Amino acid sequence: MNTNEKPIIPIFFATDDNYIPFLAVAIKSLLDNASKEYFYNIHILNTGINPENQKRIHELETSNSKIYFKDLTENVIRIRDRLDATLRDYYTESIFYRIFIASLYPEYKKAIYLDGDIVVVDDISKMYNIDLEGNIFGVITDDVINTTPQFVVYAKDGVGVENYFNSGVLLMDLDEYRKARVQERFVYLLVKYNFETAAPDQDYLNVLCKDRVKFLDKGWDRMPIGDFDGELHIIHYNNFKKPWYYDDVMYGDIFWDYAKRTSYYNEIKKIRENFTEQEAAKRLEGVGKLVEQTIRIINDPKNFCRVLKGKKF
Repeated sequence: MNTNEKPIIPIFFATDDNYIPFLAVAIKSLLDNASKEYFYNIHILNTGINPENQKRIHELETSNSKIYFKDLTENVIRIRDRLDATLRDYYTESIFYRIFIASLYPEYKKAIYLDGDIVVVDDISKMYNIDLEGNIFGVITDDVINTTPQFVVYAKDGVGVENYFNSGVLLMDLDEYRKARVQERFVYLLVKYNFETAAPDQDYLNVLCKDRVKFLDKGWDRMPIGDFDGELHIIHYNNFKKPWYYDDVMYGDIFWDYAKRTSYYNEIKKIRENFTEQEAAKRLEGVGKLVEQTIRIINDPKNFCRVLKGKKF
C-alpha cells in the first residue's frame, strides 16, 4: 500500500525459486538507485515461491517501496502444456508471465517489466517517464540477435521481423496493450500453431507488437557484448555467460557489488565456486543446439514468417 502519497511506479519481475538469489540483486540495485520522489510497487509473478525466500525478498523493501508476490498458477493452467512444449531445458515457464500483466492489473496504465538477470545502475523513474507516443512498448534492440549473422537471418526469415527487440526490459503502455488484445492474440497463436521458437516469449512479442514499439536508448538494456560508449542505465546479463557462473563477464564486477549488499551473497558465491567445467561445457553445447535450432526454424515451412504472412490474427 502506498502510504506516502507519492506517484506509483509499478515494476514487474517473473521468477521461480531457483532464480530468487539473482532477483534479489536486481531488486537491490533498482531500489538503491531509484528516485525518492516515487513509490515503487514491485510485483513478482510466480507459480510458487517458498516462504523463506519470500521473507528474504521482503527484507529488501524500503520506505518508498512495497514488494508483492503474485501466484499465476490458475492463469497458466489452461495453456501450460503448450508453454511446456515450447520451452527448452534452459528456459522456465516464468518467461511467459509478463503476457498477463495488463489483464491482472487493470488499475495500472503503464508499467515496467524486467528480467531477473539484470542490474539497474540508474534511476528507473527516468525510464518510466519516457513518452511512448501511443506505442505498446518501449524496447531496446537485441544486440545478441541483431549482431550475430545466423540470428539476423532467423529474425528476418524465421520470425518475420527486421529490427528484433529484447523482451527482458519493457516499458509497457498497458492501455494500448489491452486495446491491441495482445494477451488474447498470444494465446490464440500459441494454441492454434505453437510455433517452434528460439526465444519463446520474445519471438511471440516481436510478432504481435513489431509495428507498435518505440526503440529506446541501448543503455536501458545494455548486454555484455560488443563496444558501448553510451550511458549505462540497466545491465542485462542475457546470454549464456552469467556473472554467477563465469569470472570474465563484461560488467560482472557491478553484479557482484550489488550481490554483496544482499543476504544471498554467500549463496551466489557458492554457485560460482561449484560451477564445474562439465556444466560450462553443457552450456556451450546449448549454444550449439540453439544455432542448429535457428537453422531448422528458418527452413521450416511452418515458421512464424511463412504461416502468418499476410494474415490478420
